[in-house]
Amino acid sequence: MNIILMGPPGAGKGTQAELIKVNFPIPHISTGDILREAVSSGTKLGLEAKSFMDEGKLVPDEVIIGMVKERLAEDDCKAGFLLDGFPRTNEQAKALDEVLSGLDAKVEVAINIAVPDEIVIQRIANRISCPSCKAVYNLKFTPPQKEGVCDKCGSELVQRSDDSEATIKNRLTVYHEQTNPLLDYYKAQDVLYEFDGYRNPKEVFADIKKLLESI
Repeated sequence: MNIILMGPPGAGKGTQAELIKVNFPIPHISTGDILREAVSSGTKLGLEAKSFMDEGKLVPDEVIIGMVKERLAEDDCKAGFLLDGFPRTNEQAKALDEVLSGLDAKVEVAINIAVPDEIVIQRIANRISCPSCKAVYNLKFTPPQKEGVCDKCGSELVQRSDDSEATIKNRLTVYHEQTNPLLDYYKAQDVLYEFDGYRNPKEVFADIKKLLESI
């Protein structure tokens, strides 16, 4: 089963990806992870990506697409995959279709977790995380037991610099500009399924699980 997971920042994609991974035997592929691994391993594409990153530039689509192509060709993806963070634009979606066509595969399910902007802002503006174990908390909804201290490892919790309200609003503007056409793209292919992310994560996953088991 080949799945794409979409949704605005703060929609809970990470939580749903973990639940899908636990319940379905397919790899969770994050483009951020692919990028970091390629750079760390010093692959040809990784070195190319690093040259852009070192100059403070965005890594071009063709480099990211090349990395995704290499990852999807690995043996553990033969039975399917969960792709998180890619594609983000129609151009990337078309490139992904070409990559999958070459592997005799296609996108079977595009899941969009929909959350109103005002809720996204509430969630992210109150989000703090642990730099050591990567645990994430929300001051309003899921605060740590001890203020400013990670429940899991005891490290000091921090807020990311890009989690300010002004930055979040800018990120959401860019997200909607890029993603609304992408939703139409997958809707036209009859593979788009939307879920209300403004609920308990377990309730959201129950609906996603029901869908995936029916396909």
